[in-house]
Amino acid sequence: MPVTSVTVDPEALTLTLIADVAATPERLWRAFTEPAQLERFWGPPGWPASFTRFDFTVGGIASYHMTGPRGELAHARWEFLVIDAPHRFEVLDTFADENGDSVPDMPGMRATFAVEPTPTGARLVSVSHFVSVEALEQMLAMGMREGFTMAISQLDAVLRDLRDYALGAGTQVEVLDDTHVRITRLIEGPRELVWRAHHEPELLKTWLLGPDGWEMTIAEPGLAAGDTYRYAWAPVEGGEGQAFGFEGDTLVVDAPRRVVTTERMTGMPGPSTLNDLTLYEEDGVTLLTLLIEYPDAATRDMILATGMTEGMERSYQRLDALAAV
Repeated sequence: MPVTSVTVDPEALTLTLIADVAATPERLWRAFTEPAQLERFWGPPGWPASFTRFDFTVGGIASYHMTGPRGELAHARWEFLVIDAPHRFEVLDTFADENGDSVPDMPGMRATFAVEPTPTGARLVSVSHFVSVEALEQMLAMGMREGFTMAISQLDAVLRDLRDYALGAGTQVEVLDDTHVRITRLIEGPRELVWRAHHEPELLKTWLLGPDGWEMTIAEPGLAAGDTYRYAWAPVEGGEGQAFGFEGDTLVVDAPRRVVTTERMTGMPGPSTLNDLTLYEEDGVTLLTLLIEYPDAATRDMILATGMTEGMERSYQRLDALAAV
């Protein structure tokens, strides 16, 4: 995790975040000054950013929104006040409406982003300045410290070449907190094909099978927000095991980038999980990231203990083979 410290100074009215990365200062600068790079991490897990405007000049405006896992939209904007490339830039950071205009009754801040060389790479020092104690406390109560930390903690995957970062690593599982788990897997194929493989029934039945000896008997994906979906599996003839299935609702579709669904076992009572799948392509390979939100830690641990990761890896190996055809 690149974040090394987050400190709040109520007297100076500041929040300071420091992150150290194993990348050159120039590479870190690019991550913060190119919208395609920013969209990969600017926003905590489950709230990815989309930049609709990015005028990186003094007096220029960057407009963006973050889309929550249930389709919620949070708009914001930067006004660039100072640019000292490739060392430092400063923005006026405010909430915005759907037109990109600042919302005056919401707290804003002046934020600086400085990039410094270190013996092992580069350091980001970001200082947010608030106009009052009330504004600082309001932003902290809204979860700014936690959200900012989680967003910057995603930098490692952005700064490294995807093949170097994930190729050969298999299915990786990170427990983020009591209710969130992040699963990543590099697929040797383009994003468009990986998206189709998740949404076309004939393709789903070729790879989403879990351990050997099972077949997918029902593949009814939800293709648009508001749709329901249904999947079911059974052992092949003569195999051992009991048929089962999952069903849920499709909440967000941003093809071919992101889809968010609920998931529950067919015929079983109880709360659903929330599955947030994102796909990012670079140099012909696709990084698949699945953020799962569980109702509680006990449910999280119970599901992880079922061998879920091993079954997913076997399926992703089939998806690799499909992408290679």
